[in-house]
Amino acid sequence: MISLSPLQTLKNVEFRNLLTGRFFIVLAFRMLATLLGWWVYQLTKDPFSIGLIGLSEVIPAVSCALYAGHVIDTNEKKKLLLICTYAYVFLIGLLLIPAFYSSELHFTGHQITYFIYAVIFFTGIARAFIGPIVPSMIPKIVKQINLPNAITLNQATFLISSVCGHAAGGFLIEFYGIKWTVLTVVILITVSSVFFWQLNKQFSEHKKGSVKVMESIREGVSYIYKTKEILGALYLDMFAVLFGGAVAMIPVFATDILKSGADGLGLLNAASDIGSMIIITTLALVPLRKNQGKILLVAVAGFGICIIGFGLSNYYWLSFLFLVMSGMLDGISVVIRGTIVQLKTPDHIRGRVLSVNSIFIMSSNEMGQFESGLAAKLLGAVRSVVIGGSLTVLIAVLVGSTNPKLRKMQY
Repeated sequence: MISLSPLQTLKNVEFRNLLTGRFFIVLAFRMLATLLGWWVYQLTKDPFSIGLIGLSEVIPAVSCALYAGHVIDTNEKKKLLLICTYAYVFLIGLLLIPAFYSSELHFTGHQITYFIYAVIFFTGIARAFIGPIVPSMIPKIVKQINLPNAITLNQATFLISSVCGHAAGGFLIEFYGIKWTVLTVVILITVSSVFFWQLNKQFSEHKKGSVKVMESIREGVSYIYKTKEILGALYLDMFAVLFGGAVAMIPVFATDILKSGADGLGLLNAASDIGSMIIITTLALVPLRKNQGKILLVAVAGFGICIIGFGLSNYYWLSFLFLVMSGMLDGISVVIRGTIVQLKTPDHIRGRVLSVNSIFIMSSNEMGQFESGLAAKLLGAVRSVVIGGSLTVLIAVLVGSTNPKLRKMQY
């Protein structure tokens, strides 16, 4: 059977609404990430404070993730998606208080920073649920034959919104300030909910109360452990990004090493997503036909090499280029990993598998942000990034040599 082209897949109105809603909410999240890194670093001038943003989110997100997978698999998904979206509207809306009224309320820089950490802690709970919901809905919206195309389009939408969000966040901070950037984020999340309302309800295949929580969680974890292709892909994602996540230190590089302003920060933050967007658009038109497992391993190793180059560069445009190249290689691995997870997972367990997947993603991204902040404080920003990139290359070699099923994986 031959799948439809990506453009034909987009003729599905419900799928289009899902992607549009995701575009706006990811746009908001990326603007927020750029804003918080800049805001906290300007308040504290301490790279470790940036790392604590990630730690504040990842602790509740990872703690709730396994339970979230059970809830997603046993409840109506559209309702959960809307609840999480409006939870974000409320929580990010709280940041308007220090953004608009910090002088009137006599907030100190440290008080604002602690307030930000508290808000992000609670968004971590919402993230545990919202992260797996959207990808778990896709197989019910599109036909199985079109699933690879739908996954690629979903990733392309994510990356386009990421590029726009990082860049727009930097420009908004530069020209309109922190408070209007926060307000824009709240508005964009609200706009995303309009498109989510257009989705059809997706009811669970399980009767309410028929599945015990611990048994449900155990089933999801056990399935991943037995499916070595998924397990290997998740290990690659977690450890490669954990050690190779230079993005968290971009505010430090932009301020202290490359001497660029907030607009330069926004472009650097968007650089890796620009590279990913280019390669994922290419893969949507010219899909990988074979040897996807080997390509994944090479892409992760190449990603680590690019991170080393970024850490050693003292020139803005060379640093930008290394980040674009790292994004292109990461884009290849994102498409392959996402396709492996979706194709190897049955519908009835999809929420739980994707929740475990989200643990690996959050562990790599947010814990990577914390690790980067801590390493930069102890070793210096440049040395921490170079060592992290080197460890990423090592991880790719170790996973490739110990997981033959992943290495030989084709779809």
